[in-house]
Amino acid sequence: MEKNIIQNRKGQKIAVIIEKSEKPKELVFIMHGFGGFKEQPQFEAIAEAFKEKGYAAIRFDATNSVGESEGKLELATLTNYYQDLEDVIAWAGKQEWYQEPFCLAGHSLGSFCIAFYAENHPQKVKSLAPVSAVVSGKLFIEAFKAKFDLEDWKKKGYREWESSSSPGLIKRSNYSFVTDILKYDLLEKIDKIRVPVLLIIGEKDTDVLPEHQQILFDALDTQKELHIIKGAEHTFRDELHLSELKSIIGSWIDKNRF
Repeated sequence: MEKNIIQNRKGQKIAVIIEKSEKPKELVFIMHGFGGFKEQPQFEAIAEAFKEKGYAAIRFDATNSVGESEGKLELATLTNYYQDLEDVIAWAGKQEWYQEPFCLAGHSLGSFCIAFYAENHPQKVKSLAPVSAVVSGKLFIEAFKAKFDLEDWKKKGYREWESSSSPGLIKRSNYSFVTDILKYDLLEKIDKIRVPVLLIIGEKDTDVLPEHQQILFDALDTQKELHIIKGAEHTFRDELHLSELKSIIGSWIDKNRF
């Protein structure tokens, strides 16, 4: 494994890890979600699935998250996460191991970013694996309001909660996250995605609902699969769920022979 510290368009440091064999056959970029980090077990599982099939796997911490990159989580927006994805890919384009077109995989907000990238740069992408995908700001807020008090978040100007991935860590998000995400909707340019797409979601996901994944699946006019992992929640932690996640991705790669 190789680690690099690069800079985004704002001059902020982004931590990137590259895992590859001597002569990788393919390339995949893997992106975490809001408040996530590149070493979470689900990203280890995704990376392993691709590496076992001959891919070089690139993972990174977006700025304004909880990983090694710069920034504060309270300042995180979909816009800044997406720009970091673009900047990491632009940096990779100058490396000797870079290959195009490439695959993109992600989770939650990262899944939105990879799909949005494919809509904006269709010639660069050969396949997509969005896990627990945010489909649009509108649908994301719809799911959020079923569990939390959006008006309280707006009134205070911020929201605080304890991290489930890092117990004891108190996360904070400004209301600017909401105003930013409401600008985005994958469905508006979904016709730009013409590559194979693998959608995966946990049966018990209450952050981005299985029925919202069905909306995205139905809107896609391309080779596509939708897998629902029984008993799994938004973030995959259970070993059985992680194993199934890895197995689904590995089978998908074999089936499509990207």
